[in-house]
Amino acid sequence: MGELIPLFPLSSPLFPGVVLPLQIFEPRYRRLVADLASSTDPRRPRSFGVVAIRQGWEVERVAPAEALFDVGCTAVLRAVTPQADGGYRIVTVGADRFRLLDVVVGDDPPYLQAEVEWLQEEEAAEEAAGDADGLTPPDTASDEVVSSVARGSLSVLVRSVSDLFARYVTEVAALRGGLDADEEDAELLADLGLDGDDDLGQAGSETAALLRQVGDDARGLSYLVASAALLTTEDRQSLLAESATRRRLAAESRLLRRELTILRELGAVPVPLQQFAGPLTPN
Repeated sequence: MGELIPLFPLSSPLFPGVVLPLQIFEPRYRRLVADLASSTDPRRPRSFGVVAIRQGWEVERVAPAEALFDVGCTAVLRAVTPQADGGYRIVTVGADRFRLLDVVVGDDPPYLQAEVEWLQEEEAAEEAAGDADGLTPPDTASDEVVSSVARGSLSVLVRSVSDLFARYVTEVAALRGGLDADEEDAELLADLGLDGDDDLGQAGSETAALLRQVGDDARGLSYLVASAALLTTEDRQSLLAESATRRRLAAESRLLRRELTILRELGAVPVPLQQFAGPLTPN
């Protein structure tokens, strides 16, 4: 049996380390925030589970367990600002991934709850074993060699995804704001540690700041890209469900290359289909 946590379905998944501000005005979620804000039990963290709603479905109109994706992320309450109308403005930060085992619907509390099992990251195992991407040396190799190969390949992957992500942001900014993505800006590129002569402009400066924040943190980079890139809910969900940072980064490398090709071929920024759907919940 898993652990029971409050549940807040949204149209897009949340990722660990990502800030999620919310405006709360639906009565049952006002109750959720009030319950969390008033909790004094140190064993019960002030957090709730965020899980994405499957495209085109509303939780209230089908069985909740069928309406939701099966992997989510907890949102830890960092700030609560009561509003004059009885609602709240809150700021949360993504924390722990979980797998949805069952959804509990009741009258008290009025909000959804979920039975979940916690998902662990695989970095330690990856580094020790070399990962499945053809990196494991022969059985005669020492553990030290295996670990060195794994760390080295991950560093290369981090640099590659950082480069692709910066270029992706440049292309999106150019299409949205008319920036010339082909003008030279060697200083900013050098600051990013990238090769080439693209002008990243203001968007590039912001991207550089984000990339500096994650630094060499492969896991942090993988979640930054997953949350910031204009991907479909299904793509984002598959990245959230991936438990190994190396495989998540490898998938993002493929996705970013695909998205860059689309941007350059279409000359327009694609909009994920779920943005055309009607509101899934009042929140």
